[in-house]
Amino acid sequence: MQLAPGFPDDAVMRQLMQLLHEEIGLPERKTLRLSTAINLDLGCDGADARHLLLALEEQFGIDFVDFDSYRYFQPEGFDPFQKRRAKGRGDKVPLTIGMLYQATRQQRWDTQALEAL
Repeated sequence: MQLAPGFPDDAVMRQLMQLLHEEIGLPERKTLRLSTAINLDLGCDGADARHLLLALEEQFGIDFVDFDSYRYFQPEGFDPFQKRRAKGRGDKVPLTIGMLYQATRQQRWDTQALEAL
């Protein structure tokens, strides 16, 4: 794994990167930045995303009260009763390593603040 210059190197980031590696796998030849989106750039979705969020909550104690998984991830499986996408839930918002890093440091998910990074 290659990290971009200026990538944070502290205990929280090392633990987060280890967790990301274990849960979703990290590419060996791609340079990772704080702006790397785990959903769009690394393909984290479905069951992998659910397992990752549970692990983040357990290991870092993040309060995900303001988290809407549909903003970032496709739902697991196919729902035949959902003919159209819910309003405002079509295109997915990037969920970046930087957002996860800030959430782990604050132990809280604040969508508006984290997406403004």
